[in-house]
Amino acid sequence: MPKASTALALVLAVGLATPVLSQTPVTADTVVATVEGTDITLGHMIVLRAQLPAEYQNLPDDMLYEAVLDQLVRQTAVAASAEDALSKGAELALENERRSYIAGEALSRVAETAVTDEALQAAYDKAFKEADPTTEYHAAHILVQTEEEAAKLKEALDGGADFADLAREHSTGPSGPGGGDLGWFEAGTMVKPFEDAVMALEPGQISAPVETQFGWHVVKLAETRQKDAPALEEVRDELTADLQTEAIAAEMERLTEAAEITHADVEIDPALLRNRDLLNN
Repeated sequence: MPKASTALALVLAVGLATPVLSQTPVTADTVVATVEGTDITLGHMIVLRAQLPAEYQNLPDDMLYEAVLDQLVRQTAVAASAEDALSKGAELALENERRSYIAGEALSRVAETAVTDEALQAAYDKAFKEADPTTEYHAAHILVQTEEEAAKLKEALDGGADFADLAREHSTGPSGPGGGDLGWFEAGTMVKPFEDAVMALEPGQISAPVETQFGWHVVKLAETRQKDAPALEEVRDELTADLQTEAIAAEMERLTEAAEITHADVEIDPALLRNRDLLNN
């Protein structure tokens, strides 16, 4: 008997500690609690859990369940006490939030359907299929404050001085410690006077002093290369973003043009947008 009693006690203890599972199908509409007549559903809990910061997402499910439910219960209790006493500003803010959220949901669906394999391929072909290879430049520079300093450096370089050594010793730019090396870049990524100087050089040549808003440069072109169009996979994310942006803009334009819109015949001083006292009326 003692053993049986102990076993029964353990079973009861486990039963008391374990939530009773419903025999009816559980859906997002399953009510898990009711506060002041307002139902809290499993769907409410799922949405709130998904919105938690990343550091909470990996907590044990039982811990998250209790914490999420507790938060919703507390929020609902507080909201019930204040819902009939919202300020005009709060009511209008809720209307704006609802409108914005619904519009965002609608446009999210547009963005999702805009990206297909066919659309991506068409966008890729339009952007890159007929594109000529681009030239990339590998250059280095020495940046100083005055034309006189730059001229002396050019003279030293013409006399056989090492470019990287002079850059490390004299350049005020961030590339100085690396011997002035700027790596590879395409046309349009550098300020125009600097870029013009680079493009006028042959590999191995060093420019005369060049002035930009950053100071005076002595530039050395190391080498050039031809860059072919990227593969579709390399630009998939960029093309996806472009397709979604275009689809969203087109849908907003279409819906706005199709909507019945009436502007009230009333004159409003734009400065009234700053007047929050109106919300107290």
